[in-house]
Amino acid sequence: MAFTAKDVMSLKERTGCGMMACKEALTAADGDVDKAIEILREKGLAQQAKKSGRVAAEGLSYAAYDADKKVGAVVEVNIETDFAAQNENFIKLVHDIADTVIACNPADVEALKACTLAGSDVTVEAAVQELFLALRENMQIRRFARYEGNLVTYVHGGGRIAVLVKFDVDDATAAKDEFQLYAKDVAMQIAAMNPGYLSSETVPADVIEKEKEVLMAQIANDPKNASKPPVVIEKMVTGRIGKFYKENCLLQQAFVKDDNIDVATYTENTAKELGASIQVVDYVRFEKGEGIQKKEDNFAEEVASMIK
Repeated sequence: MAFTAKDVMSLKERTGCGMMACKEALTAADGDVDKAIEILREKGLAQQAKKSGRVAAEGLSYAAYDADKKVGAVVEVNIETDFAAQNENFIKLVHDIADTVIACNPADVEALKACTLAGSDVTVEAAVQELFLALRENMQIRRFARYEGNLVTYVHGGGRIAVLVKFDVDDATAAKDEFQLYAKDVAMQIAAMNPGYLSSETVPADVIEKEKEVLMAQIANDPKNASKPPVVIEKMVTGRIGKFYKENCLLQQAFVKDDNIDVATYTENTAKELGASIQVVDYVRFEKGEGIQKKEDNFAEEVASMIK
């Protein structure tokens, strides 16, 4: 019995399982919806759907680079517990997903799930479902980024932070050990200092205007500034905006290994030493669980509620 895309969507809504899993179940059931649901239950995927609402804030961030193809990727895959995040099969899956992003160039996470997992003959979604059956924890591919060009990767803390940086530099210079040392330093700077912007020129105008409003309010609320003329207040704001750039912009940040220079100067010095042109073009930094609201269990409250 034939089935349509609408049937697949309907099954997805009824079971909470992924699109590919529903399509495969309907194919195996020859279009019989009830039989397809039973297939999903037998595979344990319906149970996975029930667990999908549980918070997955642990996991790994990971970055990979294919130097031959000059393509790199950084991914974050979340799971419920730190114990499961250290499982060798979970770690391998995350690494394979990064390789899949490099090879498949998916448009978004849903497209990535439909890609064939690197080094296998199954889809990413199917691989995630298979590992769920072993670990019984909710897993989510949260995000990824993919760059092409001369790149460097850095993974900190066993997957707590992953960084991917793109440079505008010729291939001969990029292959030199001196450049690789410099590039790794920049990636480590990003991991440690978490700059919000590449440079002062890339900070949106509305962000600066908002910052100025906050600074003006702070200055106005300080009694020591009551008698200061507007021109002095303006200079104070300008100075503090400069400080904002130094704290939030990668190239203006003090270099962590030598705070006598900023990252822009370190880049210029390295370029001069190598007799080449080097520019930091872009970067992405993923921190595991960043922005995810973790569930905090209160044992005392739980016991009290049971007594009541």
